Amino acid sequence: MNTRELNFAYKVRHALNESAENLPTATVDRLAAARKAALSRRKKESPLRALIPQRALAGEAGSFLEAPLTWLSKMGLALPLVVVALGIAGIYQFEQQRRINDLAEIDTAVLSDDLPLSAYVDHGFNAFLANRGE
Repeated sequence: MNTRELNFAYKVRHALNESAENLPTATVDRLAAARKAALSRRKKESPLRALIPQRALAGEAGSFLEAPLTWLSKMGLALPLVVVALGIAGIYQFEQQRRINDLAEIDTAVLSDDLPLSAYVDHGFNAFLANRGE
């Protein structure tokens, strides 16, 4: 409610309170009986609580991220990151080992062959070694 509505409500309440003093006794008694009847039919407060699930990341931005995290939900967030990091490290190590093995194979082939010295100076042979090493 804004201040205009509150002022109007206060004025109405004040006017009703002033005019209530001028009502006849029979009207006051009928109003009191009606009030008692209305209060007796009122719903009783129930101690039962209803569980209302909240949407997570389905319209309310940040409601999932603002909730306190339990250790299980923290692990659920951290475990995929750890798996991805280990996977990337494993792929890197595998590629490095493959490259080392390829270079060792080239070195072994060059050292075990009987090549003339002119072959090492040949640009085509250098290009072959460069393409083979990549």
